Amino acid sequence: MLRLSALVLVAAVASPALAQEPKGCDAFKWPVAREHALLRTATATKPSGTEFADASSAEAVRIALQPIESAKLPMPPERSPRAPSTFAGFVTFAKVGQPGLYAVSLSDNGWIDVIQGGIYLKPLAFSGATGCDGLRKTVKFRLESGPLTIQVTGVAGGSIAVSVTPFAN
Repeated sequence: MLRLSALVLVAAVASPALAQEPKGCDAFKWPVAREHALLRTATATKPSGTEFADASSAEAVRIALQPIESAKLPMPPERSPRAPSTFAGFVTFAKVGQPGLYAVSLSDNGWIDVIQGGIYLKPLAFSGATGCDGLRKTVKFRLESGPLTIQVTGVAGGSIAVSVTPFAN
């Protein structure tokens, strides 16, 4: 009887904590409302390889992807896709408006390679969540003011939305 009482007490204490776990878009490590809104409004699909003027233009881009073996990426993906039948693509930007901390976000699951000056940039932080319609992951990078390439690999579908936004703490 004592064991049953202890078990009921533990369950009662744990239940509120479990009920408060973040779900969907609230599960990200930092606020993502701006990125979520941008990615959900990206409607016009551009071919992989499209160049844009400014990475910090505050709009998302939907990229038409190709099967990974025919994607003609500027650099090999830093991480090989887990499944061989996935899609990939890239976009380039002539410049980043101001150097600083930026969030690169994806509407769906995929691997992000951010390239400046011919080298892969290392992510500073990552946050992802399932159950947030239109936003799957966001990754922080320190970007310089020069040209920028974003490659996306390991995507299950034929298109994906990408946004680049200045990161505000």
